[in-house]
Amino acid sequence: MLSIRQLVKVYPGPVTALRGVDLDVPAGMFGLLGPNGAGKTTLMRVLAGLLEPTAGTVTLDGQEITSNPRHVWQRLGYLPQEFGFYPHLSGRQMLLHLLRLKGVQPPSGSLADLADELLHHVNLGTAADKRVKGYSGGMKQRLGVAAAVAGDPRLIIVDEPTAGLDPEERHRFYRLLAQLATDRIVLLSTHIVEDVAVLCPRFAVIRKGQVVANTTPTEARARVSERIFEAQLDAERAQAQLEAFGQSLAGQYQVTQHLLVEGRHRLRIYCPEGEPPEGFEAVPATLEDAYFATLRAPLPGAADGSADDQEAA
Repeated sequence: MLSIRQLVKVYPGPVTALRGVDLDVPAGMFGLLGPNGAGKTTLMRVLAGLLEPTAGTVTLDGQEITSNPRHVWQRLGYLPQEFGFYPHLSGRQMLLHLLRLKGVQPPSGSLADLADELLHHVNLGTAADKRVKGYSGGMKQRLGVAAAVAGDPRLIIVDEPTAGLDPEERHRFYRLLAQLATDRIVLLSTHIVEDVAVLCPRFAVIRKGQVVANTTPTEARARVSERIFEAQLDAERAQAQLEAFGQSLAGQYQVTQHLLVEGRHRLRIYCPEGEPPEGFEAVPATLEDAYFATLRAPLPGAADGSADDQEAA
């Protein structure tokens, strides 16, 4: 179990990136969903022992790690959003370099044998001698996974793993992540709702440095069920309707999605009271509807005029 209690991070400025985060993350896949700038990357870096919090504690299987990050480093696999791969090295050479930096000791055989085993595990065996600069985005992600799982870590942190991947690579990566979560804690940080819908039996939503929901996909959809309505409008009517929602009807209706489908504007709204405006019809709720309704609800305890939260660069 990964337990986070009253975690606060304030950057110079001051900018408060985390505002008293409380969260329990059980074994398996757990999603952390939120928009860019919500504080996700800051939280990931604190959990990885790369950033010291201003206040609060983090414990991994009962052992506090914020005051002793070496404890988590020995049990951590970290897949960052941006990689520091050397483009002139082959995949095998790059992985061997990362394994040495990580201090991985193979249980049997040589480090080269372990590297080949890991590359095969992530389906890069045939590309092991290809230079990293020739790897696709998905191949680089899988190389990162190979480094992250070396040493059999208890906790794996995955930060925005599918951004920029094409659909085929994304679903290949989903299958790989699902395998990783069978016997360890995998914390998936993302702003892509599909990532959570596919992979995570439970997830939390973070907004402006606060956890505003801790739920399951089924529970999240049920919360807005029978309160999601949709209308197909032309551009002029869609704009007029959006302006109306943003002014006189603010708070009564929340726009969850504004899509363009076959040249027509499709407007989806959340109606807490279940009474839609004229022209809107009830539709099944999706996880995206539930997510955007959560993001656009009033933020409890927010101080007026506070600065927007920022993620660490």
